[in-house]
Amino acid sequence: MYRFLFSIVLSAFLLSANCAIAQQEGGGGGESKAAGTSMKSKRKQRKEDRREAREARKRKRAEQKAIKVHHKRIQTKDVQKRMKKNRRRDRKNNTKSLT
Repeated sequence: MYRFLFSIVLSAFLLSANCAIAQQEGGGGGESKAAGTSMKSKRKQRKEDRREAREARKRKRAEQKAIKVHHKRIQTKDVQKRMKKNRRRDRKNNTKSLT
């Protein structure tokens, strides 16, 4: 029991020491980059990102629609009958060659 508690206390101490060191160093590297760009260029970049995301969604929807249309075309009654007929024929031919 004491060994378990000791390991928990030790790990908590080590983790808190890491957090304290990280807070002292600071991580403000990202702000210096952002301060150099103007508000207009940021807005322009966001607008460009939105446009690209919109086009990507449009392409994805078109692709999904094409897949859906293809599957719907495949699943007609005539095609199903033909597939069933071919399946029977293939089974018949496969059993002959196995014997």
